[in-house]
Amino acid sequence: MFDLINGIPLHPLVVHAVVVLLPLAMLGTIAIAVRPRWRATYGPLVVGAALVATILCPVATSSGEALEKRVGDPGEHADLGESLVWFGLALVILSAALVYLQRRHDKAVTADASAATAKNTMLTVVAVLAVVAGLATTVQVYRVGDSGARAAWGDAVTSSTGD
Repeated sequence: MFDLINGIPLHPLVVHAVVVLLPLAMLGTIAIAVRPRWRATYGPLVVGAALVATILCPVATSSGEALEKRVGDPGEHADLGESLVWFGLALVILSAALVYLQRRHDKAVTADASAATAKNTMLTVVAVLAVVAGLATTVQVYRVGDSGARAAWGDAVTSSTGD
């Protein structure tokens, strides 16, 4: 199903969307974690980018399996690629929780200032977890991409004479 589009393997096309959107979502997550005022404005955009990238992860995996039938086993790349969806899912959940909790916190501040203190602690914990998830996701994107590049180009580059 996710094999070719216009005669070109779908895998590299989808992978580039994931490689761009997940790190952007990570940067956005860090931005809204550090600047609470940005959560209401940019939070939905950050969550949306993380969600789209996470949805594309299984498409990349399926298209990679189709490509594997054409070019051979990519080795470690396939295993690493299958794990990326879980990193993306953690980023989606934590960035969405951050936006949601900020909205609840803002309502609590207007209603009752003492209730806002407990919500503020929860926001801080979720913000720290979201940053950690974002950084871990970006490291995993790098690892998957590096192993994919080595699987695709490793022999071609090392066997060239460099003339």
